[in-house]
Amino acid sequence: MSNLGQRVIFGVLGAVVLLGCIWYSAWTFALFFGLVQMRMLWEFYRMMRKAGYKPAALVGGGLSVVIFGVIHFLNGVYHYSGVTRTETLDFPGVGLFGFIPAAQNALVGLAVLLPVILILREMFAWPRPNQNFSPFANVGVALLGLLYVSVPMSLINALVFNEKGYDYRRILALLLLVWTADIGAYAAGKTFGKHKLAPKISPGKTWEGWIGGTLLTLVVGWGLGYLLPEMPLTTRLVAAGVVAVFGVLGDLAESMLKRSVDVKDSGRIMPGHGGLLDRFDAFLFVVPVLVVLQLLFS
Repeated sequence: MSNLGQRVIFGVLGAVVLLGCIWYSAWTFALFFGLVQMRMLWEFYRMMRKAGYKPAALVGGGLSVVIFGVIHFLNGVYHYSGVTRTETLDFPGVGLFGFIPAAQNALVGLAVLLPVILILREMFAWPRPNQNFSPFANVGVALLGLLYVSVPMSLINALVFNEKGYDYRRILALLLLVWTADIGAYAAGKTFGKHKLAPKISPGKTWEGWIGGTLLTLVVGWGLGYLLPEMPLTTRLVAAGVVAVFGVLGDLAESMLKRSVDVKDSGRIMPGHGGLLDRFDAFLFVVPVLVVLQLLFS
């Protein structure tokens, strides 16, 4: 089968699974993205191992699931309790993002103990053969993976829940914006591309492609009013602008990572598409920015 045929078949299958999971329920959404972020983290650690580092992949993977699960629960507490946020403004223990004290303390405790856990792992494994740099470099790489991959992907939970509970339309809208930015940039770049955007990192990207992707993303942001009529136009256009700007930066960051360790794709889980880190790299920059804007401007 040709590479194009593989891309089409596995792209369609992946899209069906993704859309089915986010549409069906909050728990299938959580199951899908929880597994996706864990796989993305594994791909990151795999590339770091190619560079000579030895991060705690099993520990990091397990902690990534815990982080995702806790953040999902903290944001979905209203949904799973069967009441709306407006009905529980005075509900004991519920605060910003639905943080309840026990879960919030667990998350803080995990963050505090995480460096200790990783350092203890290095102590038991020291000295390592064929490793000439400090064992704390492994600790740093393990922490970086969680901060770069797992935390941003876990913060998707903060976007998909509103005062009434889980809303699949929000993650669908984000996916449409990201896909539109990619398609628009590819089409415009192929047609008009002349000026390289970041030739040392990703020679194929052009300023003309980015402008085309941005314009198309803004159009789709306007059109999302039919999917999310309650969301103001300004909010939709700001979200589209964030995707257009930070999506390409997330893509370039992952391209730089791959070039630094001399690999073409982050993985091979999707024939013709590379790894999941290749597919969701834009989310790693887009989601944190959207969450911060949501915190600031509700």
